[in-house]
Amino acid sequence: MKSYEYFEATADIGLKAYGKDINEAFENAGLAIFNIISDTSGIGALREIEFEVTSEDEVSLLYDYLEELLFYHEIEFMLFSEFHVKIDENLHLEAKIVGEEIDWDKHERKSEIKAITFHKMEVKKTDHVEVQAIVDL
Repeated sequence: MKSYEYFEATADIGLKAYGKDINEAFENAGLAIFNIISDTSGIGALREIEFEVTSEDEVSLLYDYLEELLFYHEIEFMLFSEFHVKIDENLHLEAKIVGEEIDWDKHERKSEIKAITFHKMEVKKTDHVEVQAIVDL
């Protein structure tokens, strides 16, 4: 099973991330987000940040999680390449994200993400979990 893929959306880019469970699908969504911004294979594991989010439903939790990723990217001037997520039955998410400070001489500059949108955001559960989001570039 692939980790994630992209789909076209007008002036935006959509992503679908997959996992054997919701934790892995959210982790792969984080990876997909940062592969829009840069090539995550060139991002070192030099610093980790931990955060927690609680939401009222799984779609809102996905939105809040992706928003937090962008927040730390912008506030800490970092790129991330490792995502560790634990979601409990109360929709409380604990995340540890690992990366390094941005150095555009070292890191590939791809697209800037302006915002996460709720448009067509989904969390689907079958024998695996698929999450979908569209980001504004």
